[in-house]
Amino acid sequence: GFPMHEDGIGMARTFEREFHGETAEATGVRSGFFAAVDLPANPAAYTGLRSGSMVGDHGDVGAVDEPVAQPVSLSARRARPRVGVLTGTFGARVIEPLIGELGRDDVRVLPVTNEFFGGNTGVTGLMTGDDLTRTLAGEPAGDRYLLPDVCLSEDGRFLDGLTVADLPRPVEIVPTDGIALRRALERAA
Repeated sequence: GFPMHEDGIGMARTFEREFHGETAEATGVRSGFFAAVDLPANPAAYTGLRSGSMVGDHGDVGAVDEPVAQPVSLSARRARPRVGVLTGTFGARVIEPLIGELGRDDVRVLPVTNEFFGGNTGVTGLMTGDDLTRTLAGEPAGDRYLLPDVCLSEDGRFLDGLTVADLPRPVEIVPTDGIALRRALERAA
């Protein structure tokens, strides 16, 4: 790991190592000064929705919708959907160069401007449903959107009380680490 993981630089370098496959397991949340003195009454709100949790088609956390058999008809192959990686403006500075290294024109980073806190907050963990709605409303339907779990509470809510079901586009919730992002992008390749 990196000293001062919580200062942002350590987080960025750890994420980069995970994304490049230099570590076999996700680093996860690291304690630090702010985690020790500024822990909210609900610690799950600080850590967000963690991997292993599932969200059903209707945004129900912990619910996995049962598959329904439907007839299938084949048609001409369509181009695969593009992938949008949602992140705060600070996270975009870390993720954009990593995505650029992939050389894939089907993946783009979508920085979310946080107007909920007055426009001066750029961390991914403080993205709100309203700010995500504003960003996603201008994006094409049918694309695949990856949303880091760190911006959701344990019960699947953003800080403003909205849920993923309230967003104008379906999103796939991924753990907030480089390994999970790399794997999600590999599934789209």
